[in-house]
Amino acid sequence: MSTYQLHSQGPEVARIQTRLQELGLYRGRIDADFGGGTEAAVRAFQQTNNLVVDGQVGPKTWAALFPGSDIAPPAITAQPLDYRCLALTGSFETGTAPPDCFAGLSGDFDGQGMSFGVCQWNLGKGSLQPLLAEMNTTQPAITQPILGTHYAEFEAMLDAGHDDQLVWARSIQDHITFQVFEPWRGMFKTLGRTPEFQAVELKYAQQLYQDATALYRGFGVESERAVALLFDIKVQNGSITPVVQAQIQRDFAALDSGFAGDDLEVARLRIIANRRAEAALPRWIEDVRQRKLAIANGHGTVHGRQYDLAEQYGIHLTPADIG
Repeated sequence: MSTYQLHSQGPEVARIQTRLQELGLYRGRIDADFGGGTEAAVRAFQQTNNLVVDGQVGPKTWAALFPGSDIAPPAITAQPLDYRCLALTGSFETGTAPPDCFAGLSGDFDGQGMSFGVCQWNLGKGSLQPLLAEMNTTQPAITQPILGTHYAEFEAMLDAGHDDQLVWARSIQDHITFQVFEPWRGMFKTLGRTPEFQAVELKYAQQLYQDATALYRGFGVESERAVALLFDIKVQNGSITPVVQAQIQRDFAALDSGFAGDDLEVARLRIIANRRAEAALPRWIEDVRQRKLAIANGHGTVHGRQYDLAEQYGIHLTPADIG
């Protein structure tokens, strides 16, 4: 049974916030992010309805908020595994939940002009232009209304040379903070939240997903959690070198023979997580380790956010269906 609490994210949280706002208990933004303000509003609601005051929306609090309605599981849990893996990694990358993780936007802090989307495709390397061009070509009825009077400028940018595209990107952002100016920021965010652009992102992430499943088969792991771990490695770290792969296999062979079933799977995932973290640049080792172990263990805190893969993303230790 689902429970929504501090750090939960998604459309169900937005629904809770909207209801609490209607009741005059929540005064924050409807941002689908269960933060301290949402928790305080839930506590106030529970206090006035003679419920256990714990700041969490479980079945009883949900039923009081939405009479006659069973508590809804996160919608993302019904999505295919590749989408769930992409959303989880996108949440790590952007610090936001679906759909906002698909609309991650950053400026020229890294010299790439502008980065956008769940995998932070960018103009500098030419990885973002194909996504924007495909969305513009296949979904003009969505793209044009979002961009409005700026649509002609957007099309001209897509047709421009690489250097001119970078000049344009730098012209729409602050040169110190690299914050993209409005209305461009809001327009790109809106574009990224559409199911149609998410489908484009999923398409362009397929090679990364296929590479991750190839590693998955090579290591002999079998769970959805394993696919999520290896996909996150592909996105954040590029891959696993042959040397590190050999270290992982040696560590696998040295595992205590008493490990079996889920315990063996988790032990192997922890080995992969730790070995890949130790191969990162020294200043990033612990950051990578924390993120990878959160996946291997199925829960953890990454950049101040608490994650529960089964509860929030429907990613389990059950065998993955990867075709």
